[in-house]
Amino acid sequence: MEPSESILTAMLAHIDQHIQQHHISLERMSDDAIATLFTQLIEQRMGGHSGAADLVQQVLDQMLGFGPISPLLRDNSISEIMINGYERVFVESAGQVRQIPSEFTDDHALRQVIDRMLHPLGKRVDESSPMVDGRLPCGSRINIIIPPLAVSGATVTIRKFNQQQWDLSDLVALKSMSSEVAQMLQWAVQHKQNIVLSGGTGSGKTTLLNALAQSISSQTRVISIEDAAELLLPLQHWVRLESRPANQEGIGAISIRQLVMNALRMRPDRIIIGECRGGEALDMLQAMNTGHAGSMTTLHANSPRDALQRLETMVLMAGFELPIAAIRQQIRSAIQFVVQIERTGDGVRRVTCVTEITGMIGDVIQTSEIVCYQPRQNRYEFSGEMPNFAKELNLEQRQQLQRMLAIEDAREPCDVA
Repeated sequence: MEPSESILTAMLAHIDQHIQQHHISLERMSDDAIATLFTQLIEQRMGGHSGAADLVQQVLDQMLGFGPISPLLRDNSISEIMINGYERVFVESAGQVRQIPSEFTDDHALRQVIDRMLHPLGKRVDESSPMVDGRLPCGSRINIIIPPLAVSGATVTIRKFNQQQWDLSDLVALKSMSSEVAQMLQWAVQHKQNIVLSGGTGSGKTTLLNALAQSISSQTRVISIEDAAELLLPLQHWVRLESRPANQEGIGAISIRQLVMNALRMRPDRIIIGECRGGEALDMLQAMNTGHAGSMTTLHANSPRDALQRLETMVLMAGFELPIAAIRQQIRSAIQFVVQIERTGDGVRRVTCVTEITGMIGDVIQTSEIVCYQPRQNRYEFSGEMPNFAKELNLEQRQQLQRMLAIEDAREPCDVA
């Protein structure tokens, strides 16, 4: 049973009194030493009470951690924490967003937690700088925006870092795709197809990217570039690069684009960009066109066709006045597949379509939908189109792929696992 608020308040007062009486300077102590001291004081005061362990954790959360947020960060079932002012706290779990009781007493208590989060990062948030991004020591991404920009009060969004290494078979078990779709995507990665993962915020793009990347040969030299390092790859020759925002003086920023250009000097076999959203798209396309086959990235778009249009826009953001026809030719030459992923109505993050770029007619990029998810039937249907990389498969794999593609012709769509 968790200790009541009154017991917690009394224990915090007891610890504070002990610190004052013995002239203890917590600033000179490590967190581990402080935790040991608090544990001893609580156990002495509680006298073996069954709630001592819970009380120790609550006190440590209050004194060293992030207060009411700490239990949410420890809960592995929660993927996102959203605080809309001190009175409203929401969490996402199993694809569903729900409100939970807020344990912040007032806006000041929330701001204290925010300051405690940002202090180790060397960052601050105030009226002169009311927005901040960062990464907590546990790896979770955090965004904070405060009044006057956030009208309803200080707003905190935490995207938790999933330390589990999901592979394609895990995503099949989670109904994110069928086993046939997973097999085809695995072959595409193994045969060095350049892939763009497209979807909305929180649709599972990074999770799918991580799962696909685990199909890369362990000896391949892979350089990953991210805003916040989230990928976990079982590769021996993997180099992780992370962008850096400007400091409090507004200098020192290192962008994704700068890292992409630097990565090209590091002899990569493949480049993985966590998210493409600016001028780095041009450098990525050039890398894909110049010997770095099997590269991957994600971007925000609602459909494969929208993804291609977004790429065009991002290339123009590089600052070069390139003809649209030239940009589309770059995209057509560089990218083989666009994989669309969405969070569907049942809360499942699901691959909804795999589209291959097949060529150009005039200045229009031609695409072919290889497989599509049919929500009403809860099934995947293959179009019967053979992807171009099929010629690189061995005989057994080609025959298996042909059987998969024939499913639609036989009117036997493959059910979601």
